[in-house]
Amino acid sequence: MNKIFTFILAMIMMGACVSKKKHDMVTKERDSTAEEKRQLMAQLKQSQDQYQDLMKKYQDEQNKLKSDMQMSESKAMELQNRIKSLEAQLEMANKTNTNLLSRLEDMSIISKAGAESMQKSIDAINQQSKYIQGLNTKIQMKDSLNMQLVMNLKRSLGDINDQDVQIEVRGGVVYVSISDKLLFRSGSYDINPAGEAVLGKVAKVVNDHKEIDILVEGHTDNVPIATDKISDNWDLSVLRATSVTRMLQKKFGVEPNRMTAGGRSEYAPKDSNDNREGRQANRRTEIIITPKLDQYINLLAPAEK
Repeated sequence: MNKIFTFILAMIMMGACVSKKKHDMVTKERDSTAEEKRQLMAQLKQSQDQYQDLMKKYQDEQNKLKSDMQMSESKAMELQNRIKSLEAQLEMANKTNTNLLSRLEDMSIISKAGAESMQKSIDAINQQSKYIQGLNTKIQMKDSLNMQLVMNLKRSLGDINDQDVQIEVRGGVVYVSISDKLLFRSGSYDINPAGEAVLGKVAKVVNDHKEIDILVEGHTDNVPIATDKISDNWDLSVLRATSVTRMLQKKFGVEPNRMTAGGRSEYAPKDSNDNREGRQANRRTEIIITPKLDQYINLLAPAEK
């Protein structure tokens, strides 16, 4: 009888040991799962914070691009490279968020409503990424238009001395710089026949591109001038600009609502006014060819959803 009792007692004690061991294993597994869940939540928060920082950087770059209409070509390239870098970072943040979200859903950590909210955030990232890609495409289109304008102008003005007419792209717009000796007599704002021929060739290219506007700027050196018709260099620079716009309109049919005339006097020199060559370079009229302002703003506007 004692043997039977001893045997039963031994079996009870063995069962208790097994039950405790199993309990310890379950507890350890539960603690491990809880720690993994905690780590995943921390990673998700870090990823979402990174996404918010990236979105702020992106919005800052977008606002900079909108406000800087006359940025240099090198700055434009730098800005595009920064936008591309943000694209890559946004894509990485998107992948990280998607992966974390999937793992958290598998572990039943978040509610269905929470999962849908996070998915909307991920969709918003994708939308912004598409917008950035579209913006880059539009900027490239504008650059292509500028290159086409430069090629057409150089082809049309190929027989003109390079010192008298210079064509270049600066700050995302096309500049046609015409020396005053080709356009005007000294101290005059009446256009020479040679200058008229040059303006006719420029007008032909301009009239082929209705989507662009024209800003005509008169520039002088710093030598004072005063006549019965001209008060000073400000006056001369403005009168020369209006002479050019008037001829483009009346002689060559450029629509006046596409043109603006302005004078810069001596205050935007290309070279030093301390020597004859520098003063000669500074006496010029610049025809600045730009996209229409509303079209440029449209390039920056997000696409409709």
